[in-house]
Amino acid sequence: MSDVGTGGSKLKANLDKMDRNPFFIFSKPYLNFIGEGKIFGFVYFILAAVNLVIPFAVIYMTIDSGIFRYLGAKYIFAIILSWLIIAFASWIGFQVWWNRRTRIMNSSSTEFIATTSFSEIFQTFGEWLGTMFGIIGAGVGLISLIFLGNEANSLFGFIGLDFMSFGPMVIFIGPIIGFFIIIVFRFLAEQLRLYATLVNNTKDIAENLKNNANGTE
Repeated sequence: MSDVGTGGSKLKANLDKMDRNPFFIFSKPYLNFIGEGKIFGFVYFILAAVNLVIPFAVIYMTIDSGIFRYLGAKYIFAIILSWLIIAFASWIGFQVWWNRRTRIMNSSSTEFIATTSFSEIFQTFGEWLGTMFGIIGAGVGLISLIFLGNEANSLFGFIGLDFMSFGPMVIFIGPIIGFFIIIVFRFLAEQLRLYATLVNNTKDIAENLKNNANGTE
């Protein structure tokens, strides 16, 4: 029996020694990083950076298509102004992701990190998408109406936004759709947080009842 106890002590000592060996623990900072949910913060930084790239990607694809060689002056001027609107919307989109990143860092939940973090990212995505849709729809729609009239839809095609080809009505439809996108995404995100909160509170209540029962015995 003592041999078994001695063997167990040696095994535990060897395992403890391995835990202190740099070869076995050099990845500990990374494991703590992903275990604590801080990795979700990278989503905000990446998507914030994407917004800074969007205007350059749009102008590059527009120039690379060669359409400037075939378009009249009014189209070129409308595209340039539309690009400025897209650049402005992208800058606002960058600020949405950059400012909302603190939600992950200040998350109060420690039991359901993935659920609460995803709900925050999901809500921020809705805020970003709705904002972009509203600004670009209203801004580019107004420019296309002023310079192109009934040919407004062609401008959205030139800059790669065919899905917003609603004609002059996009001036009003864009902000309306953007508003409902924000509302719907926020509602769905709150359902995820509500679920996590209910489960967490239920667990706390069960533990409190168990502790109270043990205390009265």
